[in-house]
Amino acid sequence: MKTIAVGELKTHFPAILDEVRTGGRVSISYGRSKKPVAMIVPYEEPKPPKRKLGILDGKAKIVFKKDWAMTSEELLASQ
Repeated sequence: MKTIAVGELKTHFPAILDEVRTGGRVSISYGRSKKPVAMIVPYEEPKPPKRKLGILDGKAKIVFKKDWAMTSEELLASQ
């Protein structure tokens, strides 16, 4: 992981982005003490959250068999 100051980030921003695109991580430091304040990391697609069963979470499991199917007409007729 590379650490750079804010001023250096402003000067070399395109090069820093190229480094992050290839999987690198860059820490950004600020002030005289060079305290880390941010980090630039590669973007990852968010994973969709698992659906929970509410109060039955962890107690029940829903499984749909492959032969389970209902047409629109069957659904409307069941009402």
